[in-house]
Amino acid sequence: MTKTDVVAIAYRKQQLDVFRRLIEDVDYFAHVRKIKACASVWQRFFQKNTWIFGYGLNYIYLDQLSSKKLEQVVQGFRINQSGKRIDALMKTKGTISTLCFVEIKTHDTMLLGREYREVCWAPSAKLAGALFQVQGTVAAGMYDRHVLRMEDREGNPTGEDVFNYAPKSYLVVGNLAEFITDAGVNNNKLRSFELFRRNLIAPEVITFDELYQRAQFIVR
Repeated sequence: MTKTDVVAIAYRKQQLDVFRRLIEDVDYFAHVRKIKACASVWQRFFQKNTWIFGYGLNYIYLDQLSSKKLEQVVQGFRINQSGKRIDALMKTKGTISTLCFVEIKTHDTMLLGREYREVCWAPSAKLAGALFQVQGTVAAGMYDRHVLRMEDREGNPTGEDVFNYAPKSYLVVGNLAEFITDAGVNNNKLRSFELFRRNLIAPEVITFDELYQRAQFIVR
């Protein structure tokens, strides 16, 4: 292991601790939001730590687009509509790269709403809205173009094409701790949530605590 490797691992351990505190410590999260003067705490954190998405969302390695921020406009402004943005536009790594859309909400977003029928809980309005948002953004991005010609910071072609056919999409939202009570896990609520997200075609729903655990595994 080289000195660079040691430094990289130490940095990731430090950022992993920040990740944990942002999820678990309400006062710390509020403090970070205040000093950054920005509501998008998670957007800034993941922009600084793209390695978490690179390993944490998919078994296929994901990378950010060359010389670009995670947040991107995926459909331009037109006369009759505004542009659509996605919190993280990434690409798969392979012989051929394809686009991957990631929408980032907050760790304290409620996953479930009211009990719809006995032992059956409906998704929260915010979760349902976020799902439709991602689906709409992906559809808009696919409508505009199917191949992205990558460029460097100066606008020069890099020779790499990223394809946009049936792209993968993810929604990072909420925390499974929502289903834990003083007496244990509320099985009815957990079952409702798991059945709901497992039967979604897209996007795949990942909670912040799950993403943290995957990041923790990477560092270890």
